[in-house]
Amino acid sequence: MKVSWDQAHAWRMRRQFVDPRGNADAVHIIGRLCGVQAQVASSAELAVRVRQAKPDAAAVERGIADRALVKTWAMRGTLHLLRSSEAACFLSLIASARTWERPSWQRTFGATPKEVEALVEVVSELLDDTVLTRDELVTEIVAKKEFAKMEEQLRSGWGALLKPLAWQGALCHGPSQGNKVTFTRPNTLIPEWKGLPDSAEAAPVVIAAYLGAYGPSTPEVFDAWLSRSVLKRTTVRGWFAAMGNQLTKVDVEGEDAYILSEHADDLARAKASTSVRLLGAFDQYVLGPGTKDPQILPTEHRAKVSKAAGWISPIVVVGGRITGVWELSDDQVSVSFFPGAPKAPSKDLEAEVAHVGRASGRDRLTLRLC
Repeated sequence: MKVSWDQAHAWRMRRQFVDPRGNADAVHIIGRLCGVQAQVASSAELAVRVRQAKPDAAAVERGIADRALVKTWAMRGTLHLLRSSEAACFLSLIASARTWERPSWQRTFGATPKEVEALVEVVSELLDDTVLTRDELVTEIVAKKEFAKMEEQLRSGWGALLKPLAWQGALCHGPSQGNKVTFTRPNTLIPEWKGLPDSAEAAPVVIAAYLGAYGPSTPEVFDAWLSRSVLKRTTVRGWFAAMGNQLTKVDVEGEDAYILSEHADDLARAKASTSVRLLGAFDQYVLGPGTKDPQILPTEHRAKVSKAAGWISPIVVVGGRITGVWELSDDQVSVSFFPGAPKAPSKDLEAEVAHVGRASGRDRLTLRLC
């Protein structure tokens, strides 16, 4: 089966509610996207709202309140909102990498695998059927002499020592208390939580979800999205191979990739898109395949999207490809196209600016072309 990248991009946009937009709620959109990055809460909310024909300002908040969404450290060690019913499968695969057992991790963060194991036990006990702020949790932990040396790392906003605990299902973010971060256990927050499944059981669930939004793709790209490529290649390829005829190999302009077999005919029928979209910072449309994917983001312009300190810029998407970036300042959306990239019609950009306004709660945004 052969398809073009134009077809693949058009299919992805439809699957990700980018083009056309839909009426799905936040839980459905976040589930389809395999989570949304959430260290910047407003970016996670915008990612959902721009995908709705009629943006729902309370959509994400309602999903969290209903416990259908959970916030936790997940893919690539970044904070995500995940659909609660699938979170355990994602965490199982991430935990299987055992990142905290690597010598480089131990040197950087000052904890041995045994100490991490001990942290899992004590934090699980401290958070059983309760919610604690970061300060309350850390104070309780470091009161135990063996953990006192970890106080600085435990209080760090980066959460490096807490991430392995999240991946193993010992903690997740709890309900906010003003501007204070809180933690609890997933089984306290999520009624149907049953613990982490075995990675062999979780893999087909996560791979199917990923390919359902970002296919056609490869085991290598999947692993880069999931773990920053720290899993063994043989392991990830084995997960894909074990899915057998659930997957179909696709030739995308000479590159071999996989799609779910149930989606193969739909992909083959996809027509190239000319749509114009403005997507926000840290949007999954680019994070799914990764900013190193030259088919979606030209290599020479990657630095304009993937910036210092892990910042991912808001993007202009024309026909499925990233052709520029934008920023919102006061009541103005400033759009900068990449040199040589095709320009979008002004009327299409103005329509997108209006939609960003609706999604961000700003009535009168104006367009500025830089």
